[in-house]
Amino acid sequence: MVSIIGSTGSIGRQTLQVLDHLGLRPVALAAEHSVNELESQCRQYNPKLAVLADENAARDLRKRLDDTSTKVMGGEEAVCEAAIHPDAKTTVIAAPGLAGLKPTIAAIGTVPRIALANKESMVCAGQLIMNKLWGSSSTMLPVDSELSAIHKCLEGIPRELVQKITITASGGPFYGRSLDSMHDVTIEEALRHPTWKMGKKITIDSATLLNKGYEIIETMNYFGVPLDLISVSIHRQSIIHAIVEYTHKSPYMYMSVPDMRLAIQYALTYPEIRPAIAKPLDLYSLPPLTQEHPDLEAFPCLALAIEAAKMGGYAGTALTAAGEVAVDRFLNGSLRFTGIAEYIEDALKHVPEGEPASIDDVLGVDAEIRNYVRSFQPQPNIRTAHRRRA
Repeated sequence: MVSIIGSTGSIGRQTLQVLDHLGLRPVALAAEHSVNELESQCRQYNPKLAVLADENAARDLRKRLDDTSTKVMGGEEAVCEAAIHPDAKTTVIAAPGLAGLKPTIAAIGTVPRIALANKESMVCAGQLIMNKLWGSSSTMLPVDSELSAIHKCLEGIPRELVQKITITASGGPFYGRSLDSMHDVTIEEALRHPTWKMGKKITIDSATLLNKGYEIIETMNYFGVPLDLISVSIHRQSIIHAIVEYTHKSPYMYMSVPDMRLAIQYALTYPEIRPAIAKPLDLYSLPPLTQEHPDLEAFPCLALAIEAAKMGGYAGTALTAAGEVAVDRFLNGSLRFTGIAEYIEDALKHVPEGEPASIDDVLGVDAEIRNYVRSFQPQPNIRTAHRRRA
C-alpha cells in the first residue's frame, strides 16, 4: 500500500503509472486543490483516504465522492494524516515547495519507506530531516533522476573513498545564451524544456539551473558529502545522470533514458530490482555524449545556490522561499526571467543568523523571507506584458 502526497502533480501521476505497472495500489491520495483530477484518481483507484489541503476544495470533493467508500478530509494536518496512513508501507512525497516538509517529518519513524521527490524540504531542512531519519525505523530514498543515480553509484561504497560527485544538467532551453539575451524571454519559451516533461515550477527552475543548485545542497545533506566534492556538468543528451569518482580514479556513472518513472520505481522497490516501465537504453543508437562546465554568468541562479550552500544555516530557506515567489511572479507575467536571480540575490543578503533547531524555525524564516521578497517592486516580463495588453 502506498500513500502519495501530491498525487495530481507530474511526479504523483507518474507514480500512479508505476504502481499500475507493479500491481500495487494507493491507500491515500493528497493534493493541494485539484478537485477534478483528484476525483478522477479516486474513482479509478478507490483509495481509503483522499485529502485536499484547501478545505473549501475538500468540501466540494466530499460531495462529489459521496457515492464511494473513500473518506475525504481537508486541511494541512489532514495531508500529514494521509502521509502516515496506518496501511501505508511507503509514502511518496511529491508535493512541491515547503508543502512537502511537514508530511515528510510526520512520515519519518511511522512509515517504513519514504520516497522523497521534494527538493525544497531537503534544501531548507536537510539536516533536521536526516537527524530524525538516522534515529528512526524508516528508510528514505530520493525520487530524482540525479539523486537516484548517485544513490545507485554509491551503493556499498564507503563515503571516505568518494573523491568527486558530478551532477549532470541538460542545460535547459536557454543553453548557450548570454544573460543579456534572456531578459525578455517568454513564459512559453522558458517552459519548453528540451528533455523532461515536468510541472511548471520545476521546469522554470531547470531553465534557470536553480534546480541544479538545489541538487547540490540535497546531495550534501542526503549523502553527507562536502560541497568541494560536488560539481555540475552540462550534459545535453540527458543520458548520464550522475558520475561518482572514487580514490582509485575510476569513475562510476549511471546511464538511462530520461524517464522519471525509473527513479520512482527504484525508490518504491529498493533493494529489489524489477522490470521497469521505461524503455531500455539502446547503446548502439546513442549520440555522442558530451560534458561541459556550466556558464555561471549566464545562469546566476546556480552560482547563488552554490553561495547558499557555502553559507549554510537559513540560506537554503532563503534560496527556496525567494525562488518560489520569483518563479510564481514570472509565471503570472509580472517578472522578467532574469529577475528570478535578482530576487534570490537580494534575499541571500537578508538571511538571519543561526541554525534551525526545529521545523517551526524553518517555516518561520521561510515566511519572513517570502514577505520580504513580496515587497519588491518587480520589473515585468516585457514581452509577455506587451502581448497581454495587445
